[in-house]
Amino acid sequence: MSGFSGCPGSRMVEFKDSPVGAGSEVKIPSQLRQWPIQLHLVSPEAPYYQGADVVLAADCVPFAMGNFHGDFLKGKALAIACPKLDAGQETYVEKIRSWYEDAKINTLTVMIMQVPCCRGLLATAMQALQGSKRKVPIKYVVVSLQGEVLQEEWVET
Repeated sequence: MSGFSGCPGSRMVEFKDSPVGAGSEVKIPSQLRQWPIQLHLVSPEAPYYQGADVVLAADCVPFAMGNFHGDFLKGKALAIACPKLDAGQETYVEKIRSWYEDAKINTLTVMIMQVPCCRGLLATAMQALQGSKRKVPIKYVVVSLQGEVLQEEWVET
């Protein structure tokens, strides 16, 4: 097969072994503070979301980023979702809006991969904000396929 067509997020990419961390025995503790984390399963009324800084990460982000826990999750509540594969995403708008209005979260950091289909997660968070009575600062972070932060900025609302 000579070419690959379709979503760039489906393109096969193999990363070569990195000498850093190979054979390392260092144990890094998880910074996860709650369960469940899948957006379909979380309750916006859960105590760990009340007044919290929340990370909404595309499913692939924590796997791509070697230090996701230390760099982005520590001290924050989490939810994960996939804007391409998750069914019933209309419920996501209501859950995120409930974070803004009912849980009164402080901030929302939306972390997405660099592939185009991932931008839907940021669009969902923005749609929820537009319908919300309460405005919450939103930061978005774009992550490369190899886990590097390509872009990190606050959304103008």
